[in-house]
Amino acid sequence: MNSETPVRVGIIGLGNIGHYHADRLLELGANLVGGLDIQADARRRFAEKYDVNTYEEKGQLFADADAVIITTPNRFHEEYAVAALEAGLDVLLEKPLAHSLESAENIVEAAEAAEGFCMVGFNNRFGSPVEVIKHHQSQGRFGEIQHIEANYMRRRGIPGRGSWFTSKSIAGGGSVIDIGVHAIDLALFFLDFPEVEEVSAITRSQFGNREDYAFVEMWGEDVGPEGFNVDDSASAFIRCADGKTISLEVAWATNRPTNDEFFLRGTDAGALFDRGNHELTIYESGVGGRNHLTESQVETQSNDTHKSEQKIFLDAVRKGEAPGVNTPEQGLEVQRVIDAIYRSSEMGQAIQLDGASATPEATPSDD
Repeated sequence: MNSETPVRVGIIGLGNIGHYHADRLLELGANLVGGLDIQADARRRFAEKYDVNTYEEKGQLFADADAVIITTPNRFHEEYAVAALEAGLDVLLEKPLAHSLESAENIVEAAEAAEGFCMVGFNNRFGSPVEVIKHHQSQGRFGEIQHIEANYMRRRGIPGRGSWFTSKSIAGGGSVIDIGVHAIDLALFFLDFPEVEEVSAITRSQFGNREDYAFVEMWGEDVGPEGFNVDDSASAFIRCADGKTISLEVAWATNRPTNDEFFLRGTDAGALFDRGNHELTIYESGVGGRNHLTESQVETQSNDTHKSEQKIFLDAVRKGEAPGVNTPEQGLEVQRVIDAIYRSSEMGQAIQLDGASATPEATPSDD
C-alpha cells in the first residue's frame, strides 16, 4: 500500500467504544469507510455522526475495507475476527481475545493461517510511563524483575446490571475478564511473558447481586440483581517459570479506595506505576559515598493510549507487516490465565498449566 494512501478501516460493533475508535481514526487521517452492527439504532447513530454507510452483514464492509477494528461484546469476537482474517483483512481486536479459552484458540489458529494479521487491543501498554519502564528494563536498570503486584480496583464501578458486561454467557465473566485482563496483560508484559505454571484464585460476587447497596458509579440501564451473574472482584496468585510471580487484585466494587497501582520488584531497582494517575516512581539503592536509598519521580506527558495503539496498527497495515506487538499469541496467554482464575475459584484449588494449555478440566458453565 502506498504510504500516502489513507488506510480504509471499518468498525464492527457501533456502541460507545466503536465511536471512541472512530474518532481517533479520523484524527489519525484514516479513511473510515463504514460500520457494522446487528442493532438498527446503533447503525443509524453511527451513520448520522460519521456520514458513512453502515451494514448488518459483513460482505460489503469487508469489500470496502483494508482493515477492521472489532469492538463487539466478547462472545462475538471469534465470529467477526475469523471472518475478517479469512477475507484477507488486518484486524485490531479489542480486549479480551474472546469470551472463552476455546474461542480464543480458534482466533489464534485463524490468525496463523491468514494473509493479514491480528493485533489485540491492550492499549495500556502504550502509556508513556509503561514505555519508560520498558526502556529502563531493556537497559538493565531493574536487574531481573521477579515479582509484580498488579491492581485494577474500583471502589464502585459496576456496569449496568443487565448489560452484556454482567452476563456470563456473553462476556465470559465479570471484573476479571473486563478490567482484570488489562492488569494480567501488563504484569506479563513487564515480565516479558514467562511461561505460567500455576494459578490460584478466588472470584467473588458480593455487590452486583444486591439491592441494598450504593452504586455511585454505574453506567447503562440497571435491571437489578437478576441481571448480574458474574464476578465483581477477584484475588489471584500466579506462579511463572524461573521463580517469577504475580499477585493480582481486581474489583468493579469493593469497600476500599480505588487502586490502579503496579509495583515492580527487581533485583537492582523497583518501580511503582500508578496507572490511574499516570505517575511513575523508581526505587533504587546505592553504596556510593554512603549506603543510601533513592526515589526518582519520572515525569512524562500524558498520551491517548488508544490513539497510540491505532497509529501502530495503521502503520502496520500500510506496510503490510504484522506489528510484532500485542500479538494474538500473547492474548491467548492472558486468556489462559483468565480461564485458570475462574476454574481455580470454582474448584477451590490451584490450577496447573503445562505451557501449551491449562490442565483439561471443564470450564465454568454459562449459567
